[in-house]
Amino acid sequence: MKTPAEVREEFRAKGITVTAWASQHGFKTGAVHQVLGGRFKCWYGNAHKIAVLLGIKDGEFLGH
Repeated sequence: MKTPAEVREEFRAKGITVTAWASQHGFKTGAVHQVLGGRFKCWYGNAHKIAVLLGIKDGEFLGH
């Protein structure tokens, strides 16, 4: 599991922006920022998918 700060640092190290990551994975940039900022509980829906893909939450989801 990663913390949101670790995800942000990983993005910086790889030269990836949140916008680019969101676009690549089919999410809205604002939603990714809200997950990274802790404003969503990430229990279900897109917030859950984003958190799992970012590695800040254990879990599964069907499809994308």
